[in-house]
Amino acid sequence: MYKRQHYALFGGRSPINDLNRDLLAGIEADLAAAGIDLPVYWGNRNWDPYLVDAVRRMEEDGVTRAACFVTSAYSSWSSCRQYRENLFDAVAAVPGAPVLDKLRHYFNHPGFVEPVVDGVLASLAELPAELRDSARLVFVTHSIPLAMADSAGPEGGAYVAQHLDVAAEVAARVAQAAGVERDHALVYCSRSGPPQVPWLEPDVNDHLETLAAEGVRAVVMVPIGFVSDHMEVVYDLDTEALATAERLGLAAVRSATAGADPRFVAMVRDILVERAAIERGADVTRPAVGGLGALWDRCPMGCCPNPKVDRPALCGEEA
Repeated sequence: MYKRQHYALFGGRSPINDLNRDLLAGIEADLAAAGIDLPVYWGNRNWDPYLVDAVRRMEEDGVTRAACFVTSAYSSWSSCRQYRENLFDAVAAVPGAPVLDKLRHYFNHPGFVEPVVDGVLASLAELPAELRDSARLVFVTHSIPLAMADSAGPEGGAYVAQHLDVAAEVAARVAQAAGVERDHALVYCSRSGPPQVPWLEPDVNDHLETLAAEGVRAVVMVPIGFVSDHMEVVYDLDTEALATAERLGLAAVRSATAGADPRFVAMVRDILVERAAIERGADVTRPAVGGLGALWDRCPMGCCPNPKVDRPALCGEEA
């Protein structure tokens, strides 16, 4: 949970709606350039424009079925199932609402991975030349409670496994492009909740302390768990973690998120067209890199359960 003073550092508002507008404009332009005539709607969980209002506009416009792209790439209750619960609530509140289909996870899609790789390479180039080859890669994602992480996916542990897989893929591609292999680690940020509840660790700031104690002199922080530069990036990394690095004497750079990179925007179209072909019964190629392969289109039964209460959700095998 972000405090008021954190937002005050950024004009008193989160950057997320502006980032969503940029992504929305990119998607609309990309679809039009590909000759795909589809309206694009946008709905938030916690701020205007709200999801239920977007569903209501779809119903008023005569939309009967819609594909849903969520700006969270991984499996867990908070990064997947909660969105599916939100979709259920929005549809339940709008008589005549369209059928909603959530598009598949994309953490390992080339359109997400390739911009991240290029961002890391650009960040390495910003480091002093004498420190570049020894720099560590610090992959960062949102921490979640251990119990939630343990139950993520149909068999548990999917949240961490997916992050580790894509981090290894990015690190390998960076090594191939730069000709230097670097150690890397997965760490976490944005922990909240009561201190007695265990969450995924280590925190990024604690990890920087460890690296400095080991004699590491340079790092690139890679926000692999986030698709754009919202508060978890611009405060937790750009403000707090970079201040920690400066205090420790670490040369540190934060690499770019996928944001509205044309490859990421094109990925949205790609998984939309892929899903439409699957619904028609066509054979399709499902692009994915790393070791896990392309994931399911409909979440398996019991996937990523709600940690507090069993709530209905759309876009799963149980729906």
